[in-house]
Amino acid sequence: MAAPGGDVIAELEADHREVQMLFARIAVAPRTELQELVHRVSVELVRHSIAEEAYLYPAVRAHVLDGDRLADKEVADHAQVERLLKGLEGRSPADADFDPLLRTLSREVDLHIQDEEQRLFPALASGTTPEELARLGERVRAMKAMAPTRPHPDAPSSPTARRLLAPGIGLIDRVRDYRSGRGRE
Repeated sequence: MAAPGGDVIAELEADHREVQMLFARIAVAPRTELQELVHRVSVELVRHSIAEEAYLYPAVRAHVLDGDRLADKEVADHAQVERLLKGLEGRSPADADFDPLLRTLSREVDLHIQDEEQRLFPALASGTTPEELARLGERVRAMKAMAPTRPHPDAPSSPTARRLLAPGIGLIDRVRDYRSGRGRE
């Protein structure tokens, strides 16, 4: 994902570009490569979402006018994406519902990215300091390094729960990924 350094907005926008590139690859990939690419996009989306819920959205609530409403909408978007990822997790490209689920996921992620980049990020940038944005960038990077890599749609989404549970769940996910080879290109 993003290179070390940079504020939270630059970090998360780099994540968005990475996910968009993965979806672009998925759109033209042979069926034999789809499963691995979907695993990779899942890993990136889950890590990104956990970090946003742990640090970005609490900052939006604290520093942005009407921040609670904005953050609640983004958390709801994440819940929908996690449900779609969980639905794809047990399917193969040969399954009849694989392509429709994948198209829905891509559309939902694209809408979420547009919303964050056009509304949420500018509001946060104008509501806080560059120092706070840099501090949040450091925290987001640290959280992504230990975050889960698989969707857990029933896990609590509160910032405190994400910060407390993510390292343990992330470790279990990374062990499962290592053993299965999931998420490696």
